Amino acid sequence: MLSALVLALSISSVETIDDAVYDVVVYGATSAGVIATVQVVRTGQTVLLIDPDGRLGGLSSGGLGATDVGNARAIGGLSREFYRRVATHYARDASWRWQERSAFAQAGDGDTMWRFEPHVAEAIFEGFVREYAIPVWRGERLARDETGVDLERGTIAAIRTESGRVAQGRTFIDATYEGDLLTLAGVSFVVGREAGDEFGESLAGVRTELAVYHQLVKGVDPYVVPGDPSSGLLPGIEPSGPGAEGSSDGHVQAYCIRMCLTDAAENRLPITRPEGYDPLDHELLLRNFDAGADQAPWHPTPMPNRKTDTNNNRGVSTDLIGGSYAWAEASYDERAAIYERHLTYQKGLLWTLANDARVPQQIREEVARWGPPRDEFEGSGGWSPQLYVREARRMRSDLVMTEHHCRGTEVVASSVGLAAYTMDSHHVQRYVDENGHVRNEGDIQVAVPRPYPIGYEAIRPKRSECTNLLVTCCPSATHMAFGSIRMEPVFMVLGQSAATAACLAVEEDAAVQDVDLAALRDRLLADGQVLDPPPVEVAGIDPATLDGIVVDDSEAICVGFTARSTSCGPWLGASYSHDGNAPDGGHIAAYRIPLPEPGVYEVLIAYTAHENRAARVPVKIAHAEGSTDVVIDQREEPAEAPFQPVGRWRFEEEGRVVITNKGAEGYVVIDGVMLRAVER
Repeated sequence: MLSALVLALSISSVETIDDAVYDVVVYGATSAGVIATVQVVRTGQTVLLIDPDGRLGGLSSGGLGATDVGNARAIGGLSREFYRRVATHYARDASWRWQERSAFAQAGDGDTMWRFEPHVAEAIFEGFVREYAIPVWRGERLARDETGVDLERGTIAAIRTESGRVAQGRTFIDATYEGDLLTLAGVSFVVGREAGDEFGESLAGVRTELAVYHQLVKGVDPYVVPGDPSSGLLPGIEPSGPGAEGSSDGHVQAYCIRMCLTDAAENRLPITRPEGYDPLDHELLLRNFDAGADQAPWHPTPMPNRKTDTNNNRGVSTDLIGGSYAWAEASYDERAAIYERHLTYQKGLLWTLANDARVPQQIREEVARWGPPRDEFEGSGGWSPQLYVREARRMRSDLVMTEHHCRGTEVVASSVGLAAYTMDSHHVQRYVDENGHVRNEGDIQVAVPRPYPIGYEAIRPKRSECTNLLVTCCPSATHMAFGSIRMEPVFMVLGQSAATAACLAVEEDAAVQDVDLAALRDRLLADGQVLDPPPVEVAGIDPATLDGIVVDDSEAICVGFTARSTSCGPWLGASYSHDGNAPDGGHIAAYRIPLPEPGVYEVLIAYTAHENRAARVPVKIAHAEGSTDVVIDQREEPAEAPFQPVGRWRFEEEGRVVITNKGAEGYVVIDGVMLRAVER
């Protein structure tokens, strides 16, 4: 009997090699991973999906129901098909259990729907698997040691899971948020922020001066005992300071758990004080209220059936700033501990907001109305088991997508999909400023002027490293570009494109670096992928028709000024931007106007006048002799609508104009800057 038991234990730990050699093996059942497998089956080749988490869909089924789409016209193929299936689900009356369909303001958007409950997304992904008869190994995690990947001269022959199962394949796709397969395959990657000078990015690295959003109230004390540095810093505050402006670091932006909450009493679980609750974890939140914060620090976006997708908002919120640094390269056990730390923090945050007397009463009452729904994430008490991994590893290949691609000043020729969302980074760190108060750093929200292509070379490794691997969720990009690319619809687009490229590599018996890009493009277009930016709809004055050198607001380097409008005319290009009548003075628009030759140029500022505009809009012009400050009254009609001349100066290689809303009362509009030659 004892020998039989020993034999059984031995058998459970040896390798189990699947006899099949799949055309494509997909590791990671994120939204991108599921879509990739569907594409392989539709192409007529064999595929295996390895699901390390035991749940399909990643973030899309993990609470991120408020889709960050950027520009819906940029999303096609199977990615759009997913959102069509969401719309089909909610078109049925039976899908509306907790509210009337008519009561949900955004129940549909043409044939697609961009907001949904977590269990609905998971059911759609499961439906894809059933419909296409996709084989799935569930709960099988890659062995993250030397046995995990069988690599022969830069080609993956097979991968092995912790349980000993071995999957053989001709090509492989890493569809994890962490890039666990790519690193075991010997592919180069980075974790953290690049310095500004590495790729010439104006937003890269440490940027304390740009950190104006989701900021603490001024005057919050950082020490455990207020005013006593010897008592130590409160949790999560960097003791060494933020680092030099524009410098690199190994830190990634903060994570959180997207909270699906409900105010339907019959479906609501209570907010409870979590086991392991530490009041110090929430002292910064309370001090922020003590210093004058007066709004609930969360962003609950409505979902169907009286639920939310609740995300981080304001200075101290659901993001556990500093808690994400180790995730990318942590072991599975360490990742589990990091997840639990986030879960305890966020449960404690809700409990504190709903119960602590230092929280303003109206906020306590508002938060207490909500709780996790009984019918979501039933195996984990209504809380998503998916941590919002906003970034982890990023591959380094022959092409690195950068801020310049996002802005459209550099354009790739090998498009495998479009990105369109704002360059978006959540805060990376907290530090003590020169006044001895707590500040956040790392938040960047800079809009891109239009959808831009992602190059094929950014989803495949260098030839010298691996010849049969493609990557969907950790593409070759800088921190800033990844902040725009990292949206779930785009990951699904890249999943379909990576699968198509893998199938072509199998058909051609070629390395992924040798895939025929023309053939790839033809197949992607035939499958409904959108590869080229939609044409710009110019509803206003075409800058090309003007006799000066014009830079539109869509081409400015902006912090803030994200609101677009066409309510007053005339305007340049497709629209103009404004600050939303923000009172904080943190909106900045910087224009760089390249000149054909040195000379004297007249500077003209474009805006649309209205009585609700600011009367004193500060403008700084940098020229050959230094800089000059001027003030514009945007209540007055421009002299040469939409342009207001502000002066003439000599410029050398370029003109620089900066517009802010500092000290302005009323809406501040930016619409463009023109330099018109006077003397050369």
